[in-house]
Amino acid sequence: MDKESPGTARDWSPRSIGLLFGTFVLATAFIAAYVGALHQPTPRDLPIGVVSADQRAQAALDAIRGQTTILKPVEYDDASAAEHGLLSRAVYAVLSTGPDNGLLLTVASASGPSATSAIKEVLSTAAGRTGTPLQVVDKVPVTSADPRGVVPFYLNVGYVLGGYLGSTVLGISGGTTPRTGRRAGLRIAVLAVYSVLVGIAGAVVVGPVLDIWHHDVPTIAAIGALAVFAAAMFASAIQGWLGVAGTALVILLLVVLGNPGSGGIYAPEFLPGVLRSMHRWNVPGLANDLTKAAVYFDWRSAGWPALALGIWAVLGGLGLVSASLVRGRRAAASAPGTTRAGSSPGHGG
Repeated sequence: MDKESPGTARDWSPRSIGLLFGTFVLATAFIAAYVGALHQPTPRDLPIGVVSADQRAQAALDAIRGQTTILKPVEYDDASAAEHGLLSRAVYAVLSTGPDNGLLLTVASASGPSATSAIKEVLSTAAGRTGTPLQVVDKVPVTSADPRGVVPFYLNVGYVLGGYLGSTVLGISGGTTPRTGRRAGLRIAVLAVYSVLVGIAGAVVVGPVLDIWHHDVPTIAAIGALAVFAAAMFASAIQGWLGVAGTALVILLLVVLGNPGSGGIYAPEFLPGVLRSMHRWNVPGLANDLTKAAVYFDWRSAGWPALALGIWAVLGGLGLVSASLVRGRRAAASAPGTTRAGSSPGHGG
């Protein structure tokens, strides 16, 4: 076995220590994010709709409001507006006057089973204390094959994972920063084809293979392709500018913070601090929201998630191209004789 020269050992040690320290930081952040966010999920301000003129429902919510912060009443002008709020996922449930001088709670469990369960528990307890009949109707239930409503989350975790892993593999094999705009365009095209294939694969798994959403295969495939491509472009842009070290930042944003902040494991109102609204802009949360909107709610509330994923994909592509024009050309100019992709770490085709 060849012995390393002292110079090689000196070069190797700081680099290895730096990589290990980065891994240490990511592992610690992972533990803090997941355990901190999910060890004791506590619902706060769960939006529940009520018609402003419905005095019985209003009185019931007023009585509860002083005892708990779990519910957040949202007033609507009429019943049709309240129903629209339920079906557009603005609220998890609607409380109204029911038969026999009781109350009617209409929920959409597909929007978030943990949230609707908490709302039902609070209102059932309150109704039981006063002897008020409470009827519960689930207008948009989850499929029987996914009783806890976790399939959208795990499906999109796989899609996002596939996206940034695809970008990382191309970065390792061909250099994180393409040398020219043409090579950057080629990489984007390859990742686009790859995204379509991964999207189809995921749709087939949750469709014909597991028979969860067998009637939504084209829809899931299209959403999956968009999610994979957005994650891939996001990762490619960061890696293009920061090199291999950018992968750590990608993992931090897409996995360490992205997954617990997606609102897929628990509804956003169960999460602490900044994680409560993270699903509105991070790739896993947007993909999760888009999947629910398409599969369960007839594309209601799908506008922002679809638009935002498209924005991430476009910005990521522009970021990769600009990195190739700046860092890639600079690397090519400093080493004009270098032709092998692996001979200039962090750059290539």
